[in-house]
Amino acid sequence: MPPPNVTGSLHMGHAMFVTLEDIMVRYHRMKGRPTLWIPGTDHAGIATQLVVERMLASEGIKRAELSRDEFTKRVWEWKEKYGGTITNQIKRLGASCDWTREHFTLDEKLSWAVIEAFVRLHERGLIYQGSYMVNWSPNLQTAVSDLEVEYSEEPGTLYYIKYRVAGGSKSDYLTIATTRPETLFGDTAIAVHPQDDRYSRYIGRMAIVPMTFGRHVPIISDRYVDKDFGTGVLKISPGHDHNDYLLARKLGLPILNVMNKDGTLNEVAGLYRGLDRFEARKKLWLDLEETGLAVKKEPHTLRVPRSQRGGEVIEPLVSKQWFVTMEPLAEKALQAVERGELTIMPERFEKIYNHWLSNIKDWCISRQLWWGHRIPVWYIVGKDCEEEYIVARNANEALEKAQEKYGKDVEIYQEPDVLDTWFSSALWPFSTLGWPDVSTQDFKKFYPTTVLETGHDILFFWVARMVMMGIEFTGAVPFSYVYLHGLIRDSQGRKMSKTLGNVIDPIDTIKEFGTDALRFTLALGTAGQDLNLSTERLTSNKAFTNKLWNAGKFVLQNLPSQSDISAWETILACKFDKEEALLRLPLPECWVVSKLHCLIDMVTTSYDKYFFGDVGRETYDFFWGDFADWYIEASKARLYHSGGHSVAQAVLLYVFENILKMLHPFMPFVTEALWQALPNRKEALMNSSWPQTSLPMHASSIKKFENLQSLTRAIRNARAEYSVEPAKRISASIVAGNEVIQYISKEKEVLALLSRLDLQNVHFTDSPPGDANLSVHLVASEGLEAYLPLSDMIDVSAEVERLSKRLSKMQEEFDRLAARLSSPKFVEKAPEEIVSGVREKAAEAEEKITLTKNRLAFLKSTAVVSK
Repeated sequence: MPPPNVTGSLHMGHAMFVTLEDIMVRYHRMKGRPTLWIPGTDHAGIATQLVVERMLASEGIKRAELSRDEFTKRVWEWKEKYGGTITNQIKRLGASCDWTREHFTLDEKLSWAVIEAFVRLHERGLIYQGSYMVNWSPNLQTAVSDLEVEYSEEPGTLYYIKYRVAGGSKSDYLTIATTRPETLFGDTAIAVHPQDDRYSRYIGRMAIVPMTFGRHVPIISDRYVDKDFGTGVLKISPGHDHNDYLLARKLGLPILNVMNKDGTLNEVAGLYRGLDRFEARKKLWLDLEETGLAVKKEPHTLRVPRSQRGGEVIEPLVSKQWFVTMEPLAEKALQAVERGELTIMPERFEKIYNHWLSNIKDWCISRQLWWGHRIPVWYIVGKDCEEEYIVARNANEALEKAQEKYGKDVEIYQEPDVLDTWFSSALWPFSTLGWPDVSTQDFKKFYPTTVLETGHDILFFWVARMVMMGIEFTGAVPFSYVYLHGLIRDSQGRKMSKTLGNVIDPIDTIKEFGTDALRFTLALGTAGQDLNLSTERLTSNKAFTNKLWNAGKFVLQNLPSQSDISAWETILACKFDKEEALLRLPLPECWVVSKLHCLIDMVTTSYDKYFFGDVGRETYDFFWGDFADWYIEASKARLYHSGGHSVAQAVLLYVFENILKMLHPFMPFVTEALWQALPNRKEALMNSSWPQTSLPMHASSIKKFENLQSLTRAIRNARAEYSVEPAKRISASIVAGNEVIQYISKEKEVLALLSRLDLQNVHFTDSPPGDANLSVHLVASEGLEAYLPLSDMIDVSAEVERLSKRLSKMQEEFDRLAARLSSPKFVEKAPEEIVSGVREKAAEAEEKITLTKNRLAFLKSTAVVSK
């Protein structure tokens, strides 16, 4: 299970992964495979620390007022009190994981795995310390990962500033456009494009940085500069811009940091020292205006990086951090896909995976927090931190190493930073199974795992890192398949957000529609595709759940009591796994069992291919369209009228049991309740065996029953067309060849029941009846027709009168529309869509007039003949 944040509450993304993963494990469990699904939660360093800091603030306490131990103690207390919320909500969704193996990323054993991983990576030369550009959160006082930065389009300002050329006249200056003027104190160069004729004469000279008491920086040329953006002049502030930082490293420019960790300006900013970055921006612009160095400012849409956790603006900052060298790890992860050891579904995400790993950057793994796995590095008191440090598995080992190198009196202290939460998550597939102890039963039996299911939005940040770490530490790809689901959007396809007010709460949804309806709705999506969730879909699938329940009630009500041993022996003696047994069944029973066996094969194949949407749709269509709408109705002819009720009971039970099995992974609650309500249950549905595949099916019987269905539909449509009262039984003459008559006539009671025919007046013949011209003639299919005596269905003279009045009104409407269309004034001056709409209405009215006239002519002719 992708471990949700311990601070979290259930959202639709959680509901999606729980549903899909539960479908997988329930299916494979029923198939008889040893199946393990491990649950757990993530300590969520930044999110949890933020929640607890807010709680402390409400008590009037600041984190800085507590010691590290006191603060972490308060966090653990919070976790024990509130950390189980998300777990209980996941259980409510029906997650059938092994809750005895539930893990937390700060558990003792998992923490041991994290420390071991860090030590081994360092021993292999893959972890290093250095000062590099990171995403800095001034409020949280920590570096944050790319994943924890969200970009938003926001209105801002573009400031145009003069940089005078040293040694030049008043007219010698370069105008620079910037959205963050406060970073100019960190400028180390001014760049122009080498082929920009406007500025070529200044290349190689020096520019004076405004408001810095005359600090000079070189004017250089580089093809990186976009001539057409802004003024075509670029200020390079390597300490405060990711692109400038890379350019400075390439060109060997110095890096100046003008900002403190809390977002205020430092001593490099001179008179602006101590001002908040946004206050400094305002004051600096006023001062630039006063000195004549401000050219203009104009509105500009900014792409603002904000902290996912706190919402504040992220500051690019050069900071001393710990990093993992990713390139050698990424190479092996790329090969895993290339060799077919890892399959990503849908396949298109392989390109994205390959592109990211092929262009990977080193991973900043340190966070300036107190909650998390503390980095297992110790420094020597009095020594340079970057040059002298010890990596060890615990404090005792660190002290022993330090004493060996520096003597018995050495003093050491631990690195205060903790590891990025994603570092521990990257070890999840094997740390939860016992690694680094590879002798545990779980690790030997279940590693490598089979499938990893998660959202496509964390393919890089979690999935790829698990693959890299799995190969590095165990020598094996941690899973064979990665199944990526899409995002859940609202009914209009918009991303759910509190701002839009379109967030759908899973718990509220469960209360209104039921867990099964929610799960079924979520599972009908396609791998990797976003799903638009609407109340219409949920309402429809709630109706499906109710239909299933009512079908279960019908089956139960029509089974013999458990005390009727003889009846049950007859039912249980009916087997459907041999072709000869199938052929002995009456047509409706043979049809529904054949269709069921066909469905089992299709659904099993779809489950095996992870096509869960297909499973849901195929099973839904069979249950509602074939079983409920047709077979249940047809079975009433056996159960309530003629003999053969034990066969109908056996088929009802057999088909319904298998429907429950196939739907169980999707809808565990209603299916389990119905299963356990059925007689003679020896085990729970979730532990029952999956339906057998490759069972016999009789194509000829399917075709024959489809003919019976076509005949029934034709009769029902005729009844509706002539507004025959639902309770009224009518006569019918069925005309077909001998072969068709033979199997249709055998099901006379079923046909009469489904079509509401008068059983005593249903006739089968190979030629039209004598009163054919007084009947409604229906062609059900090739070689199968029906004649319904009109006098049985309606009062002909009353119907003629009704249709004549209707025709008169239709003609009036048509004439009115035709008059508008014949008016040049209307056609020429009215908007095109209005004219087009009138034409469509006129065409529809004309078609209805023709049909009504034909009906009237037919009725009048039958009236004349009958006289």
